[in-house]
Amino acid sequence: MDHLIDELIRLAFAEDIGDGDHTTLCCIPETEMGKSKLLIKEAGVLAGVEMAQRIFKAFDPDLKTEVFIQDGAEVKPGDIAFVTQGRVRSLLQTERLMLNVMQRMSGIATVTRKYVKQLEGLHTRVLDTRKTTPGLRMIEKEAVRIGGGVNHRIGLFDMILLKDNHVDFAGGLRNAITKAHQYLQDKGKDLKIEIEVRNLDELDEVLNIGGVDRIMLDNFTPEMTREAVKRIGGRYETESSGGITFDTLRTYAECGVDYISVGALTHSVKGLDMSFKAC
Repeated sequence: MDHLIDELIRLAFAEDIGDGDHTTLCCIPETEMGKSKLLIKEAGVLAGVEMAQRIFKAFDPDLKTEVFIQDGAEVKPGDIAFVTQGRVRSLLQTERLMLNVMQRMSGIATVTRKYVKQLEGLHTRVLDTRKTTPGLRMIEKEAVRIGGGVNHRIGLFDMILLKDNHVDFAGGLRNAITKAHQYLQDKGKDLKIEIEVRNLDELDEVLNIGGVDRIMLDNFTPEMTREAVKRIGGRYETESSGGITFDTLRTYAECGVDYISVGALTHSVKGLDMSFKAC
């Protein structure tokens, strides 16, 4: 997926710089050299250091970065994550894109770490979703991983997830599962199959049909979840989804599910405050 990140960087620079950073070009000589530091201004989990270096390299391979704090580390106000030196024009023109990416990724990693810590001592893992910013999915999912979460499927291409609409349009659970297997056989693909169930009756039907790798328990209550896990009996992976908040996260995990998917990891996160200052 590196090509998607390369394309993201290219488009982001095109969007920001256009036909030139006229503010920088008008007052900074081409040969002026300097260095800037990434200053942390809010406590959280740092993410995006590797992305920052890719951004610098894509714009100006001569920029050199000395890293003091790596991705995944917990940071506090006053910490200096890295210092980058080279052409001042390059430092100024890469500043905003680098900060936008790092603030977004660090915000996601910080929230993810909070959810992960809430599950300490349990085997349940936190999953992300496809509720990501268009074009930024790869870096947002990387931020989840840095924060200690687990990536669900990246997109529509790397797993079969038969959700309620697929089941209804396909004519029921059995039809959906049967067609999924036929499709994989016809296309010569080896993809995991997950299916969503909306109640215990649908769960029983899936258990009777079989042929899946994971069962998603959608909008189940904790009581229903506990019963569902008991009925599944470890035969399939289990995932809780829908309406689960930070406050109810551990309650669902204690029911014994393998995964809990949380859209809030990526769809409504505040960026971590930091700045890139001359030094």
